[in-house]
Amino acid sequence: MKIQGELDSLQVTIVAEDSVLYESPLLGQHGISMFLEARRGEVTRNILVDVAQNPQALLENMKLLGIQPESIDTIVITHCHYDHTQGLVRILERIYKSDLPVVVHPELFRLNFVDEPFLRHVGVMGGDAREKIAAAGGILFECRQPLQLLPGLCTSGEIERETDFEEVGIALRTIVDGNIVEDAMPDDLSLFARIRNKGTVILTGCSHAGVVNICRQCRKMTGKQPITALIGGFHLVEASAERISRTVEALGQLEISSVLAGHCTGFNAQAELLKAFGERFTPLRTGMRFAF
Repeated sequence: MKIQGELDSLQVTIVAEDSVLYESPLLGQHGISMFLEARRGEVTRNILVDVAQNPQALLENMKLLGIQPESIDTIVITHCHYDHTQGLVRILERIYKSDLPVVVHPELFRLNFVDEPFLRHVGVMGGDAREKIAAAGGILFECRQPLQLLPGLCTSGEIERETDFEEVGIALRTIVDGNIVEDAMPDDLSLFARIRNKGTVILTGCSHAGVVNICRQCRKMTGKQPITALIGGFHLVEASAERISRTVEALGQLEISSVLAGHCTGFNAQAELLKAFGERFTPLRTGMRFAF
């Protein structure tokens, strides 16, 4: 699928992230949530990408940032993990709308667990189950393919895994027909925005599909349009030095004007990104706003 149309403008606000701006009263938490204001002509849509894991902190940050929950038109969930989904129902209740689109991958609600250092489910928790989302006013759009949110802005759909050095980044399991299998995170989604005279903006949750794979898929869907900004988590926090090096090298070969990475990216990867991109690299912080 090719992205159809262009946005006139896009504003991205980091509502939740693992760290906060210097001297900020905002609350940090392990997770990520981004508020998008996408404008095309006379149409403006407000989209919340992920909800992190602490709805009380998220709502407090929205208040401090001047974001009205009831202004949210759509929620996009990038993948199943609790630090992106926990409190979704609480946020829907606060938005207080009926049939609010909640865009997810069809496998979002599967069992997703780790067994180190002990057995623990890390996917969508019971408080945010499918039926509770519906009761809180959400209507699930469960889609494997790219889904247009408005012309110029769409989800990535399932990411093609092309590189030989990228991996999920954590030993995840699921159970299929009673058998324990590795979970390759097929539900890892990103958002791609084409902006008039500005190129493309990529927004990621954790990049379990591989951030280079995500960028390559974006280039295919936009006709190799330059990437103005790559924003989100890259899940390199436990990656080897070799994988970090190869990832940074591959990103450097793409036309990326700015890289803004945080959450699960990890300090070592951020340091290498700073070396490679210089002033074009910025570590993410809660409260940051970017206008395109």
